[in-house]
Amino acid sequence: MKVVKVRTNKQMRAFVRIPKILFGDHPCYVPPIWMEEKRAYSGKTNPILKNSDFELFLLVDEDNQPIGRTIAYVDFNHNKFYKTKMGFFGAFECIDNQEAGKLLMDVAETWIKKQGMNIIRGPIHPVAENWGFVFEGYESPPMFMSPWNPPYYHDFFTDTGYEKSKDLLVYEIDLLKGYTLPERYETFYDSFMKRNSTIKIRRINMKNIKKDAYAIWEITNIALKDNWGYVPLELSVMEDMLRKLKLIVDPDAVWIVEDDGKAVGYCLGFPDINVILKKIRGKVLPFGWTKLLFGVKKLRDYRLYGLAALPEYQGKALDALMYINLYRHLVKKNVRMEANYILEDNFRIRNALEKLGMYYTKTYRIYDKSLIVDEMHV
Repeated sequence: MKVVKVRTNKQMRAFVRIPKILFGDHPCYVPPIWMEEKRAYSGKTNPILKNSDFELFLLVDEDNQPIGRTIAYVDFNHNKFYKTKMGFFGAFECIDNQEAGKLLMDVAETWIKKQGMNIIRGPIHPVAENWGFVFEGYESPPMFMSPWNPPYYHDFFTDTGYEKSKDLLVYEIDLLKGYTLPERYETFYDSFMKRNSTIKIRRINMKNIKKDAYAIWEITNIALKDNWGYVPLELSVMEDMLRKLKLIVDPDAVWIVEDDGKAVGYCLGFPDINVILKKIRGKVLPFGWTKLLFGVKKLRDYRLYGLAALPEYQGKALDALMYINLYRHLVKKNVRMEANYILEDNFRIRNALEKLGMYYTKTYRIYDKSLIVDEMHV
């Protein structure tokens, strides 16, 4: 086995296709939108990589067949914000072979150390925009923009000096399994709106979507600035995400809270198009786009991707207000909804979700490893 840097078009095609090669027959494998994936690993088209140094590594066997991959990168915005020297890895995929996994990560770690970094964290995928390895909940397929992996990945990392950095939790409700919103919240919603005449809640304005996206961007950078792992979100990153979601957005799943006309909170949900991507095998041309656009209206699986309010409005139940409104407008679709990436130690949000009747279903785990050599033990 050997690790090579991706330099040719052939190597790039192999890098992109590794997940399909390894797990294409697994029921939890979902292909990406191939047209997007082929152009995403470039600083010219990916706003996260534009502000990073990065390298793509491909693991091949003795017959030069691809058997693993990862990206190693240094995010300048992250290190400036946290005043740290941290490198990241993502897009990790590998055959079930400890030697292979170690070889791949040894090369990635060496590259990151050469950039002057003293710690590595991951997986944080700068293209698929997902965080962590699945640690619990392998039996359910991933939602759009969330990961899936086999259990053996964890052995690769824990056996080579990686330690848990943070767990991200997933909560779920399913109307077809009998979920109903607790009655007290229906009463609360109506009384809250009567008491607060300046507060309004509305759908995203699809005719002026850039203005609402800008408001979501502003609120995000203020409301989440103290969250673990958060890096100030550049407008270009938000615009890139908007580009990905624009064709599948359901206005019933994206809500803006205003106080006297000023946007002060939002909740961002979207239908899980992975169901459709699996059917069209990630191919949007020539007819995949049509199946995607028409099929999205029939989906009942949704992801609650983000929910935030400005600091002065936190603790005033706007999160419950938005969730109730979301429920009221999606109930007719008999939704199953996941709330993803809940920090394990964010007990305020966890408590709020549990009071709403959501239940824990899955955990993603992120790892750290020090790259500083302890000379006393060499």
